[in-house]
Amino acid sequence: MKVKSDFILRKISDSFVVVPVGSAVVDFSGLVNLNETGALLFEKMQKGAEESELVDALLKEYDVERSVAEADVKRFIGKVKDAGILE
Repeated sequence: MKVKSDFILRKISDSFVVVPVGSAVVDFSGLVNLNETGALLFEKMQKGAEESELVDALLKEYDVERSVAEADVKRFIGKVKDAGILE
């Protein structure tokens, strides 16, 4: 799974935002705000990480149970799909 190349992640002060660029500006209005965890997952998805890799990244970074990480990743992927950001 991979993020469309027309979306980039930027850190502004202590916040992370996903910004449309190029042709995506026409079809996508606004920004997507992410917390630190969302930014970690988004960066991995920009590199084409699969769902299991995203879960592993959360387990490595945070002290969380696998079932919680899996549920969080599924929820995040759903939101990114709904926003039309995935290829």
